[in-house]
Amino acid sequence: MAIRIEGHDVAADARRVFEAVCAGGVAVIHLDVGYAVLAHTADAVRRIYAAKHRSFDKPTGIVGNRRLHRELHRLPPDRLAMIDAVTIGHDLPLAVIAPFHRDHPLLGAMDPFVLANAVKDDSLNILLNAGELRNGIADLAVDAGRLFVGSSANTSLKGSRYAVADIEPEVIAIADVVIDYGRSRYGTPDGLSSTMIDFTTFRVQRAGVCFDEIAAVLSAEFDINLQRPGSRP
Repeated sequence: MAIRIEGHDVAADARRVFEAVCAGGVAVIHLDVGYAVLAHTADAVRRIYAAKHRSFDKPTGIVGNRRLHRELHRLPPDRLAMIDAVTIGHDLPLAVIAPFHRDHPLLGAMDPFVLANAVKDDSLNILLNAGELRNGIADLAVDAGRLFVGSSANTSLKGSRYAVADIEPEVIAIADVVIDYGRSRYGTPDGLSSTMIDFTTFRVQRAGVCFDEIAAVLSAEFDINLQRPGSRP
């Protein structure tokens, strides 16, 4: 799966993040697609939005793993096969937007404000295959029944940050724990984040890192031709 990060105790770092976030803290962590901020409580989410100068019209993503994605998202088998082809078969990061099962017990255990802030147009976003550390954190959270939410570790509309040194001071200031694994795997000069696709309509919410590779997989293997936002069919 995602590239292994040498020289770090990923399991211990994932546990440290998990415990801090469960306690109401904010964590800044390394992802292959750019650094991210994670939270679990309403207060922590509000602190993230204030530091990022982010509108609450823009939702957070659920910090989930493949199992949670399969349990939460309401998608037919052919769409699930497409997602697996991208994230497992071709080892690419992908943010999946899809309708979800509102009666899932893990959603029922979430703070209502945090859950409502993660929902957009009756869909949830779960980023898959974004790095070993994030996978480990997601596994701990899902197994414990405490879902986290996340956003990019940057002020709003300023582009993703691929190194801790590049994250704005106001974002770093709210973090109770920072996990610095150096530069993100997919850093780009224009600050792209993850590619986000709505798998009910194949609408590209965001053409981010690895978009061309993801589009090539879906075209070659499933005859799905993605359109970049703003482009004509």
